Amino acid sequence: MKHTPRKRFGQNFLHDHAIIYNIIASLEAKATEHWVEIGPGQGVLTTPLLQQVGQLDIVELDRDLVALLKEKYKDHSKLHIHSADALRFDFSALAAPNEKLRIVGNLPYNISTPLMFHLLNNASCIEDMHFMLQKEVVDRICAAPGSKKYGRLSVMMQYYCAAECLFDVPPESFDPAPQVMSAIVRLIPHQVPPIHVDDIALLNRVVTQAFSQRRKTLRNSLKKMIPEAAIIALNIDASLRAEEISLADFAKLSNIYPEYANIDG
Repeated sequence: MKHTPRKRFGQNFLHDHAIIYNIIASLEAKATEHWVEIGPGQGVLTTPLLQQVGQLDIVELDRDLVALLKEKYKDHSKLHIHSADALRFDFSALAAPNEKLRIVGNLPYNISTPLMFHLLNNASCIEDMHFMLQKEVVDRICAAPGSKKYGRLSVMMQYYCAAECLFDVPPESFDPAPQVMSAIVRLIPHQVPPIHVDDIALLNRVVTQAFSQRRKTLRNSLKKMIPEAAIIALNIDASLRAEEISLADFAKLSNIYPEYANIDG
């Protein structure tokens, strides 16, 4: 049964056997583990994973692919197929008490960022995540302060997890070939946050505001949120731009923001 990739689902099917081997090798899957694959496509990672893991759940939105996968793996009792939208799927429901899930997926570029944050809302039941993403997104996730690629995504993802780019994947590894380079990223949720944040929503608000005008200094980009004197009192240079500010300093800013919340009204 042949499936034609659908643009509306952002489908680009991996077919490069060398890349598939490298992904599987980097996962270091064990027979005692419970794995979840998001967007399995036609099963190029599913098949080798089934040979290595104790239990595998796959989440697929395309009903035609679900039918194909059910037929292909009808004799595999340790595989469970979920016909669902990963953005709305309750991943925590898959984990047994005190069990940690390991997650892998070739994520459609158009939903990759919201899907990662959706998963991180369930980080307490996730051991790690390995995703194929647009390389530009991986570079942004892993970027350090001072880099032009460092931005809101860098700060917020690094609050939730440790991130590492494993290797690049060229366009010709897919059918159809995308117009961009891809990369494999490993995300390991922090057991304990690296810094204290009073309110994650406020951290996101401050970071978003700072990077919305990234060419401006903090004293200007945040002037409707936090007075310059308050920024300086935190030992943060108000003449710096957002791309030069660490996660720890953004945490300090978000923690004092409620004291001045009325000034942005």
